[in-house]
Amino acid sequence: MTQKIKFTKMHGAGNDYIYVNTMIYPISNPEELAIRWSAPHTGIGSDGLVLIGSSDSADFSMHIYNADGSEALMCGNASRCIGKYVYEKGLTQKKVVTLETLSGIKELQLTVKRRKVTEVTVDMGMPSVGEIALELEAGGKHYTGTVISMGNPHLVLFVEDLTQTDISRIGPLLEHHPLFPGRTNVEFAQVINDREIRMRVWERGSGITQACGTGACATAVAAIVNGKSGRLVKVTMDGGPLSIRWDQESNHVYMTGEAVKVFEGTIET
Repeated sequence: MTQKIKFTKMHGAGNDYIYVNTMIYPISNPEELAIRWSAPHTGIGSDGLVLIGSSDSADFSMHIYNADGSEALMCGNASRCIGKYVYEKGLTQKKVVTLETLSGIKELQLTVKRRKVTEVTVDMGMPSVGEIALELEAGGKHYTGTVISMGNPHLVLFVEDLTQTDISRIGPLLEHHPLFPGRTNVEFAQVINDREIRMRVWERGSGITQACGTGACATAVAAIVNGKSGRLVKVTMDGGPLSIRWDQESNHVYMTGEAVKVFEGTIET
């Protein structure tokens, strides 16, 4: 039996997802729908499907399913979009919203002007720094990366020139490297100066995307621990910039950026 579901397509720095309020439209097969709806030519087109739900421990909950149907632990860009969604849909009047994710409860600080959310800062929590200079081989070549967890796994590689980096070839090799049995997100970062980094991402389960919030945070942390930037840095991705601050006192990483509604629609399951 088919069911009509209302959805909203939103993006943060070009990282676009399909958002469904499961408190109104419960979904029993998100893995299948994420694959079908994310398809660019035969579906809505997106990096994945995000389910907004209730929570016993926070204001709302978030579940993310990548374009290949796999479930993601966390997405900073999706979190910002949820902040905009729940406020502008009248689901909350709070300007500080808590969000339950698979990597813990995140706090969203909303900047509101004329009843519209223009910007969201997400407390991404404390990063976990793994090997700073991990040596690994893939496709017959050797790479050095920094392992960072932002509640989900990241491998950050610093390169001299992003335009000369074949992300579509290297990305999947490193995502599926034997050192990462659960697979990993891969960031390719070019340091512009100690306040700005240009980054491109190969997302676990989605491939090349316009942006990745946790990836931007991981890149900033990797740059700081490698002595390449200060604790406040702009990370510019294909979809736009995010401001990342790693607070020395609390050890928390704060990510600030816009969230944009693209369109709304109705689709059948």
